[in-house]
Amino acid sequence: MRIVPAAGLAALVVLAGCVPRVDAPPPASSRPIPVPVRTPAPTPAPPPSSDWRDWAATPGTWRYAPDARGGRATFGTGSPVLTLTCDRPANAVRLTRAGVAATALTIRTSTGDRILPAQVGPSGAEATLVPTDRLLDAMGFSRGRFVVEAAGAPPLVVPAWAEVLRVVEDCRG
Repeated sequence: MRIVPAAGLAALVVLAGCVPRVDAPPPASSRPIPVPVRTPAPTPAPPPSSDWRDWAATPGTWRYAPDARGGRATFGTGSPVLTLTCDRPANAVRLTRAGVAATALTIRTSTGDRILPAQVGPSGAEATLVPTDRLLDAMGFSRGRFVVEAAGAPPLVVPAWAEVLRVVEDCRG
């Protein structure tokens, strides 16, 4: 009877030889497997500040040109949005906010604010100051910028560059 178990064992060995050989898996491709990258959620824009010194500057640059009646400084990117003009014969400095029909202009500087009465003209709202008005000095010496506001228009946040004081000096003589 010992033959049966030996025959069974031999049959198992023969059957095991019929099983196909399993090779190792094919090598991974040469390209690296992409790993997902976590991107942080975008941070929301901060709310507008109530402090005008934090407001974004109005795009543009100052340009000065001498004039027969005095000097003229314009601010803007193409056509000027703000003009300071010396009118020596009238002993006046005119501040014009282009394209605005307002009867008052608010000027904000680092040393104070003032509301100026304005007349609506063909080029916009125009306020007139005497050349010795300290507001003109405050605009020129404001810490980096000053603001011109008019009802119904976005505020202009303009740099306090030398062109402002140059117009004033033209009128002061």
